[in-house]
Order: sequence, then C-alpha cells, then structure tokens
Amino acid sequence: MMPDQKDYSGMAALSICEALLLAMNDHKLLPEHEIVGVLRDAAATHENAVGPDAQKENHRAVAELINRIIAGGNSVRRL
Repeated sequence: MMPDQKDYSGMAALSICEALLLAMNDHKLLPEHEIVGVLRDAAATHENAVGPDAQKENHRAVAELINRIIAGGNSVRRL
C-alpha cells in the first residue's frame, strides 16, 4: 500500500521534532530527562484522549509509537 499525503506529513513532523529535541539536548537547552518527560507527556495526552472508538484507536497507536521512541532512545543520544 502506498503512503498517502497524511503519512508523509506525519513522517516529516516526526523527523522535524526529533531533530529539534536532539538539537536542544546537544546545545544543553534541555537535559535528557526533560526531553524524555516531554515525550512521556505527549504519550500520556494520547493515552488519555477521549472520543469515538476510531479516534481512540489512532491515539493509542500514537502513544505506542512515542513510548517505543522513548524505550529505544531514538530522540536523545544516550552515551
């Protein structure tokens, strides 16, 4: 299946946000634990979202993706 424009927009947004988080960490604007906190807050927002079941399913998928990013250390460079 070919990704649609929405998929491309989401991938671009994720890449931009990840680059911004890395830059903030590299330039000592935010320490790693604060960046992880931002990601956890974002995941919690989606985990606690309300609405129709289809929207809840999308929110759960987003929360799972964010939690995988946290677990994998993809958004901060861990030494």
